[in-house]
Amino acid sequence: MAQIFDPLPSHSTNPILCCYVNATSRIQIARITNIASWYFERVVFPGQRLVFEALPEAQLEIHCGVMASAILSDTIPCDRLCIQEELSAPFDRTEQQLEHLNGGDIDSGKPTAPVAASS
Repeated sequence: MAQIFDPLPSHSTNPILCCYVNATSRIQIARITNIASWYFERVVFPGQRLVFEALPEAQLEIHCGVMASAILSDTIPCDRLCIQEELSAPFDRTEQQLEHLNGGDIDSGKPTAPVAASS
């Protein structure tokens, strides 16, 4: 995933794909400050999902806005926010798994639930 504004440092290896969700009703600032030569800061609105690349050793700081200031409310290791494995899993479904999800009628063209007759 390319980050046009704040690319990872060129010497970085093994970046991970991360996801953070603002589950509060307040605007938050997400910041990573512990990686040399890299600046990462984003505004995260209530209910918003932030997907980003980071190094496994990065620490995501969550700052909550309070009357013209920001208070550090949480620090989360980015390796705990990693979604790389979960991201690829739904796209690797076999035909048998899809058939099971569709009630066994994947190729028949028949609906999986009865259709009410119209008068």
